[in-house]
Parts: sequence; C-alpha cells; structure tokens
Amino acid sequence: MGVLFGYYAAADDEDAARAVVREDDEPSGTGYDELVVKGIDPVVGLVPAEVLVTGLSAEAVKADPRHGQLIAMVGDGDVVSVALTDVFRDRLAAFDRELLTYVARGWAASGQFYDPPDAEDIEDMGEFLRDLAELAGRAVARGHRLYCWMCA
Repeated sequence: MGVLFGYYAAADDEDAARAVVREDDEPSGTGYDELVVKGIDPVVGLVPAEVLVTGLSAEAVKADPRHGQLIAMVGDGDVVSVALTDVFRDRLAAFDRELLTYVARGWAASGQFYDPPDAEDIEDMGEFLRDLAELAGRAVARGHRLYCWMCA
C-alpha cells in the first residue's frame, strides 16, 4: 500500500496533535482541511519544492525549527505528525498557481527521486502543489498552520 501523507491545516500545534491522537477512533485528519497523497514526504521529499517556492536554500529550509518538527505520535510511530514551515505556507499561498507547473519540473529535476519522474508524474506533482497551495491559502486566511501526518 505504501506510506500515506495527510497534509492538513490546524489552528496550532495542540490542535494539530488532535488530528492524529484521536479519542473517537476516526482516521487521522478526520474533520480537518486536508490533502492525502502517497509518496510525498514533507521532511525530505518536499524540500526541493520548498526551496523553489520560497527562494531559500535547502540549508535554510532545514534550519527552520518548524521544518519537520514532531507534533504528535501514535504508538511506536504508527502515525506521526510533523510541522511544515510558516514561510513555505505563506509563500505557497501567495504563489501564482500557473507557475507551479514550472516548480514541479524543477522539483522533478532536483535529483531527489530514485526513479526520475516522467511527464505524467510531473503533472501529478504540479497538481499536488496546486492543491497544497489552495490548502495553504485557506490556512493563511484562517490564521492556521500547516502540518503533515504520515502512516504506513
């Protein structure tokens, strides 16, 4: 099945933790504004896209204390939630959606992928970035932050 990644918006870290540490037996992210995908890890895989969107170096992205900050964990890591940076949220929310196709191409060419993405993969990456940009825009409008839960 692979690893699922649920990118979501929450009011703060405590609220974000409730998205995965559930008392109602609902799946992670239920009731949150979210985007669920396979194979796009926010801590490693998304860094080249974040670099292209923010204009920051990979080192600066990774040095941000919110980059991949552990927010919550269920069990021995059955489900983990991490933070995305506020800089990425803000710049992605304001980014021209049409230009995200070019960001996807640059991301695909970053050398981050074991198998180089083909044209269909790049289109999917662009669609993911557009969807994530919409999520970021809604988060900014509500004063929320972005997070990602992960589970196998």
